[in-house]
This record gives sequence, structure tokens and C-alpha cells, in this order.
Amino acid sequence: MTNLLSPNDESHAAWDTNAEIWDAKMADTGNDFVNLLLWPVIQPLLRIQPGQKTLDIACGNGLFSRRLAALGAEVDALDFSSELIKRAKARKSDGISYRVMDATDASALLTLGISQYDSALCNMALFDIADIGPIFRALPKLLKPNGCFVFSLTHPAFNNASSVHVAESWDDAGTRVQYSVKISRYITPYQSAGVALKNQPKPQLYFERPLQYYLKMGFENGFVLDGFEERAFPPDHLQNDPLEWGGNFSEIPPVLVARMRLAM
Repeated sequence: MTNLLSPNDESHAAWDTNAEIWDAKMADTGNDFVNLLLWPVIQPLLRIQPGQKTLDIACGNGLFSRRLAALGAEVDALDFSSELIKRAKARKSDGISYRVMDATDASALLTLGISQYDSALCNMALFDIADIGPIFRALPKLLKPNGCFVFSLTHPAFNNASSVHVAESWDDAGTRVQYSVKISRYITPYQSAGVALKNQPKPQLYFERPLQYYLKMGFENGFVLDGFEERAFPPDHLQNDPLEWGGNFSEIPPVLVARMRLAM
């Protein structure tokens, strides 16, 4: 039977279906990606000051919204999954306004208000969004002058849907093992079904794009890049499986974090 859902609708259905298990996994504490790779960089890049207003795009269960609010930000958080927003609202939400909103809908985004936000965040979600053009076109209107947009990604060059983790061993005056990542696609955008959690009930769509796609989208809409980090686990980071992301791949970054700011 032909799937008649658009990519955006298919993605929406997957996140509604997976909301319960995703919320249980991330809860209020997150995972090693959140706590070791992402948050230590996102926090200083955003430079949240008490009373600043921040937009959290594709907020999921509100994990990062709550951390931003704890720093004193007034947070507007949105996600197109009503199931994720329901679970976000069930947790502590002081200083946070949650709403169900599709970030591919430019007119909906603009209802948030002109020049309302000191900063915006999209954490590990742009690759889950079928069309990111509306976000990059709306943000220059939503942000205050000199406002910034921080986003994180699975690293497009090393951690995309085509990547395969490899372990090779050989005898060189003793057995040696080398871990690497094999990539077969990068430049041409494509979409692929996959899982973020091994036991999630429904695969989700990944919208794979090269890094230049994101940067050009920002440049074309008045942003400059003024912060950037590629993040890898330290060599001593333990992993349950030797081929999972962890210390064995300490020279290969699975994620990146970028800050774009409106040009003055």
C-alpha cells in the first residue's frame, strides 16, 4: 500500500507515537549526549541572563526548556507533537510557556511576535524537520537586534544515516584494534527512516543535509556564524557496546553546535 503521508506528516506521526518512550528515556536528566557533549557548549553560547526571553524550537519533552528556565530565562517552547507537549507540561514548567506548533509553518511562527526574543535554540532537531526554511526566514523577525540562534546537530559529515561504525584488528607486534566511521553519502540531501532509541515503536524520518546547507540558509537570511564546536566523547568514556559512540571514537565528533547571530 502506498504511503500517502507527506514527509512532514510522517515525521509528526512518528514523534507522537514515540513520545512516551522518548520522555521516559530523556526525563529530566537526559543522556550522555546531552550532559557531556551538548549542554556544556549550548549554555555558554546562549549566555542566558535572568529575564531574557528565549524560544525553544522543537522542544520535545521540555528538557532544555527547563534548563533554560532554571537559568532565569522566560521560555516559549514549541513542538509539533501534542503528545510531547503534553508530557512537557506534566513536568515542572515555571517560567515556560508550551505550545503545539509546526515549525514548518512560517505564518504560525510569526504569530509568536516580532522582535520578541533575545535568543532561540533548536537542539538536535533540525534534521528531524522536513523543511527548515520557514525557521530561518522567521527568526530574523522573531529575534531582537543582535539576537542569536543556537542549534545542535548530529554531525552531518560523520553521524548521518549512511554512517557505519567499523572495528578493524591486525597483528603488529601484538593485536591492535582501530575504530572508524565509514560514510557513503553526504553532499546531496536525502531522507531516511531510522531510530533514535533501539526499542522505539515507530521509526522516524531523518532529513540529512550537508553542513553547508544549514550555514547557507543562515547566511541568506541575515545571520553570521560566530560560534562553532564539534564535540566528541573523551577517550576514557565507557560504552556498553564497543561500536557505540563513546571513547573508542574520541577522534570523531558525533555532534556539532553552532551559534548564528543577526548581522548588525
